[in-house]
Amino acid sequence: MSNQQNIRNFVIIAHIDHGKSTLADRFLELTGTIEKRKMREQFLDQMDLEREKGITIKMQPVRMIWRPPNHATNQLLVTSNYLSNSEFILNLIDTPGHVDFAYEVSRALAAVEGAILLVDATQGIQAQTISNLHLAQNEGLVIIPAINKIDMPGADIDGVKKEISSLLGITEEKISSVSAKENIGVKELLDRVIETVPPPSLAVANYVGQSPPQNSEGEPQKDKPLRALIFDSHYDSYKGIVAHVRVFDGNLKKGEKITTVATKTETEALEIGYFSPALHPQNFLNEGEIGYIATGIKEPEKIRVGDTITTIDQRGLHADQRGNFQRDSAFSQRNSTVAPLQGYKEPRPVIFASVFPESADDYEVLRDALKKLQLNDASLFFEPESSGVLGRGFKTGFLGMLHMEIISERLKREYNLDPIFSSPSVAYAVKTKDDKEKIIYSASSLPPEHLVLEIQEPWVALEIISPHKFLGAINNLFRYRRINYIATDYLSSDRVSLKYEAPLKEIISGFYDELKSVSEGYGSMAYELIGNRAGDLKRLDILIAGDIEEAFSQILPKSSVLREGKKLAEKLKNLIPPQLFPVAIQASADGRIIARETIPAMKKDVTGYLYGGDRTRKMKLWKKQQKGKKRLKETGKVEIPPEVFLKILKE
Repeated sequence: MSNQQNIRNFVIIAHIDHGKSTLADRFLELTGTIEKRKMREQFLDQMDLEREKGITIKMQPVRMIWRPPNHATNQLLVTSNYLSNSEFILNLIDTPGHVDFAYEVSRALAAVEGAILLVDATQGIQAQTISNLHLAQNEGLVIIPAINKIDMPGADIDGVKKEISSLLGITEEKISSVSAKENIGVKELLDRVIETVPPPSLAVANYVGQSPPQNSEGEPQKDKPLRALIFDSHYDSYKGIVAHVRVFDGNLKKGEKITTVATKTETEALEIGYFSPALHPQNFLNEGEIGYIATGIKEPEKIRVGDTITTIDQRGLHADQRGNFQRDSAFSQRNSTVAPLQGYKEPRPVIFASVFPESADDYEVLRDALKKLQLNDASLFFEPESSGVLGRGFKTGFLGMLHMEIISERLKREYNLDPIFSSPSVAYAVKTKDDKEKIIYSASSLPPEHLVLEIQEPWVALEIISPHKFLGAINNLFRYRRINYIATDYLSSDRVSLKYEAPLKEIISGFYDELKSVSEGYGSMAYELIGNRAGDLKRLDILIAGDIEEAFSQILPKSSVLREGKKLAEKLKNLIPPQLFPVAIQASADGRIIARETIPAMKKDVTGYLYGGDRTRKMKLWKKQQKGKKRLKETGKVEIPPEVFLKILKE
């Protein structure tokens, strides 16, 4: 049994590229968790995709054993009230920093008691610094502020300390200064974690907003049933679903019968252990520890992130005449009364896209792949849909464009699929004149215009942090976008925080790249959904030879319908192959045609085989050809090749 007072569970949170993974590397080296010959940069970034892009995508837990040197003379540890011996179990979770992966941070925060808030000394406080800080404060975590990269030539240590001091309302002496790359101040920061972060036995956050179990006298209950929060999971071909858990109450022994509180899935703990960061089996998981449980379950929907695992009371079991085990109601009552832990806040997908397999035969493979990805990516949403051209596929939901890109890459690399993704859109709330409300994800689902009372789209609170000198360039980004200015706050004499409100559709595609471009890489942004608002939105339809092609339909602001209609018609004119008759491509909105392009008929020389004779012979053939083209124009149907859809959808 591990000593509760000597366990520390904490995370590292920061803006992207502020040095979280490098600091985690130094912790691994300092504690001897990884041998020097096996050490590499960004060790906790296990995916090839993470190492290639230089960013953390998946949170990664790791267990470290720390034996502080010169323990007897270490004043910092001697004054600690939690000390019982000189060995500490440190459970660290390295988290992503990109805005699209904030849900990963929220899941990690639900499993720990403390957080190191890391800020780059050369960049200062950024948008995701503030966003992640608010998440940690909402969970009631102990915050340990630290400045990283103090060895860099452009480091403004004093200026950044003032920013952090103002943000947290603390004195500058409480802010640690480290260089994770050069291993400066890392040991002292680890000592601060041990002193400052409370052990699980004393942490209020231990119960995630709930009171600790008590007996009839009101004292803390000693013989508590197991309650373990599933904060992540992954699929293993041999072990089935492996749940990543934080044990809040009780303990678990290998081989015990377990069940999930929400889904009522019963199974056996085939293997339990902790992360080092590879899976390290052991016989027990005790209260306060972070580890994993191999369930053996193959159906992904049976194990949900945010659910609570508890043990099944084995008392009262008896075999019936058929040899099946039944449980007496008196003993099953114990399992049914176990209160679920309040998990992290469920993420809501904000952009949606259709995904289709390249080959119709890969539909089932794609479905299984999405299910397995959903195990350790709770924000991934998908449901079946079909297209007349591309066949069966799925409507999928993501937290942003980078999230969508990562899922696409993982499908290619991990499951050997080359899926086809449509252009992203947002979810609209449509109110009809019969007082009904419907959520739609594509223009093709929009009710007829005469029935629509109002169309609402999601809006976000947008915060941009940038050096003051780029204000003019940033304001130019909003010239053709529907964005409302709210306020400007000065973080320092040179850095400002700009606050706006904007429709989500205006910033999901290309805006972040444009911001980085105009601010020379110094600008950062974060956004949060603030609800739906009614907008002057119209449906844009594309007619090919008089027939509406729903795959090209869009919901757009009225002000941009004409521009987008002309642009799409021109693209299709160049992509659709010529037919034997002229093909009209029309853009329609508000019941009228707003743009038109015509694909000329394919030319065929019907008189080429004639070698002489009277001209009337040619005239007869030309008239016959004209009648045929007229008849085809009235009754002919244009078959659009799938590659045309792909080129339009991918742009």
